[in-house]
Amino acid sequence: MEKAHSYRFYPTLEQENLLRRTLGCVRLVYNKALHERTQGWYERQERIGYNETSSMLTAWKREEELAFLNEVSCVPLQQGLRHLQKAFTNFFDGRAKYPNFKKKHHGGSAEFTKSAFKYRNGQIYLAKCQEPLDVRWSRQIPQGCEPSSVTVKLHPSGRWHISIQFDDPTIKPLPANNNAVGLDLGVTSLIATSNSDKVANPKQFKKHHPRLQLAQKRLARKQKGSKNREKARRKVAKIHLKITDSRKDFLHKLTTQLVRENQTIAVETLAVKNMVKNHKLALSISDSGWGEFVRQLDYKCRWYGRNLVKIDRWFPSSQRCSSCGHIIDKMPLNIRDWQCPSCGTHHDRDINASQNVLAAGLAVSVCGATVRPEQSKSVKAGAMKQKPKS
Repeated sequence: MEKAHSYRFYPTLEQENLLRRTLGCVRLVYNKALHERTQGWYERQERIGYNETSSMLTAWKREEELAFLNEVSCVPLQQGLRHLQKAFTNFFDGRAKYPNFKKKHHGGSAEFTKSAFKYRNGQIYLAKCQEPLDVRWSRQIPQGCEPSSVTVKLHPSGRWHISIQFDDPTIKPLPANNNAVGLDLGVTSLIATSNSDKVANPKQFKKHHPRLQLAQKRLARKQKGSKNREKARRKVAKIHLKITDSRKDFLHKLTTQLVRENQTIAVETLAVKNMVKNHKLALSISDSGWGEFVRQLDYKCRWYGRNLVKIDRWFPSSQRCSSCGHIIDKMPLNIRDWQCPSCGTHHDRDINASQNVLAAGLAVSVCGATVRPEQSKSVKAGAMKQKPKS
């Protein structure tokens, strides 16, 4: 299993100077390649790929004005071009927007593959660095594991982080059990489970919003280009980092608990990008971190031998009665509990939805059935009816 550990490190003055120059060169090469690919298409209808940009990089290094590109390791520069190629691939496949230019005040990152770093005696040596990085080893890499790549990141707040990726053979599946749970994602309650439990949403952004608002107001009053403005910008970035860290910490603890306790987990696949277009709910939805929650469940279930079933976003989990299966036509968001007109059962909206998600998830995992009532035939049955290929 591939795994990555993130650590904070404190570079020396010489190392920080080299790393900042490396990040600047990576950003420059990325932006120049993006410009060339964009101009090549709009002016000459020419498709420029990774191989062409790699040749351009070789030519740029020979230019007198860009000779400083030879002072840093070439590996992060090539990796930056590969990341740009991946960004274009995601764009053409409809998974992301058109790539943007990188900005200096966003920090940046540089990826070093195995040929550009050494892992020796529990220390990391980067290319062109004589001394090892002063890493705060909050947890050790399992014995016998060799890092395949490391990524150095500079946060806008000024904090340095290093992410070490390696193949971990020590991950073992958890003991199997018969527990299954359905999850309904929400705003007031982050999740409602089919066991009639609700987990409150900590709303980290709302908790830190007064401090953030004051810091942003002070930033707006500082003169552009001044040192005081740079100090104020870092204070704003530190508050944003605090919000992000708090949210991720809560989600990690919650997902780990769910994976340890349940063999099968059923969850809806929500179109978060479309839902945040509603300006009244965008802030609350973004603060909940639904996408990160499902992402963590996904890889942790693969690590520990659990089953994660993702239910179609159009499945009427809130409108269906979990007792008799009756579906009502409309269910506005302001209705939090309702009574089934068919069987008279009183439902909590979120608990009822989670129970329907669990039932659909079990149907999908056991017999391959779809979540739509009009498509209730199992996948296996449909496959048997197909004509054999000649």
